[in-house]
Amino acid sequence: MALALFDLDNTLLTDDSDYLWGCFLSDKGLVDKELYEQANLRFYQEYKQGTLDIHEFLNFALTPLAENDFDKLQALHTEFMESLIRPVMTRAGQDKIKQHREQGDTIVIITATNSFVTGPIAKAFGVDHLIATEPEIIDGQYTGKVSGTPCFQQGKITKLDEWLEQTGKNLQDSYFYSDSHNDLPLLEQVAHPIAVDPDDQLRAIALERNWEVISLRNNT
Repeated sequence: MALALFDLDNTLLTDDSDYLWGCFLSDKGLVDKELYEQANLRFYQEYKQGTLDIHEFLNFALTPLAENDFDKLQALHTEFMESLIRPVMTRAGQDKIKQHREQGDTIVIITATNSFVTGPIAKAFGVDHLIATEPEIIDGQYTGKVSGTPCFQQGKITKLDEWLEQTGKNLQDSYFYSDSHNDLPLLEQVAHPIAVDPDDQLRAIALERNWEVISLRNNT
């Protein structure tokens, strides 16, 4: 069985779940709206430009988890899923997952966005395996810190290697679907790198290297 790895934000989704979660918190009045929205937008732009300081961003993004109890966060996420995430889940992405499942492949969502935000999204796509940035939890409460390596850029390879060692899987005949030049380190590791609605930098590289370029947004 081959591995079929999928990025999440702007790949299986037509938007960015990390950014949308920040917008949701702001709209709910759980953070300082003006300051949080400015920072949220700045970090998102830096991500797209490839200049994001992942540790600075995670200090920002994980703080609200530490400021709210677990039960409240779960209730908020349920509302977040229905209002902001389900509308941006691509039908074509679900079909692509189904195609790999029918081929007998092992399907994994691998994302820089933390597992609190992305765990329920992976389940909604019917994907059991999630590799994500892990927020630290102590005594049933988020601390606002990261556990282990952030699953970002080269860190995606680190996290994937840990998962491969744990599961006994390998990258033989593997696929990776991503929209972002931030994922170049992992795209270069797999047998079948596939650029999905790619940003300009990834599109140029994909065309230069004759990588497959597809869209999952034709049927959302």
